[in-house]
Amino acid sequence: MSEATETRRESRRNEKVGQVVSTKMQKTIVVEVEMRKAHAKYKRIVRSSRKFYAHDEQNTARVGDMVRIRETRPLSKLKRWNLEEIVRRSALAQVEEAEAAQAAK
Repeated sequence: MSEATETRRESRRNEKVGQVVSTKMQKTIVVEVEMRKAHAKYKRIVRSSRKFYAHDEQNTARVGDMVRIRETRPLSKLKRWNLEEIVRRSALAQVEEAEAAQAAK
């Protein structure tokens, strides 16, 4: 398989960037994605949000993190997304990591 067909196949999957709002399930995160769209008649920017369930194999994401999720095959009744990468850590998650590092010493 050539490199061009592989990149085309990879880019076919839908990607979204959103904020983690829940990590209470095992290997699953809830990501809230905000969509901004101009109103059809009034042309005002309207914000709407939608929650997506995403698979997080290593449980690395924390509440408040900005993450990129990618569409995948259905993994459960509601899960159709996979955690691709953590774009930005939340300030709260960074404090927790620092406390954990100090406790380990």
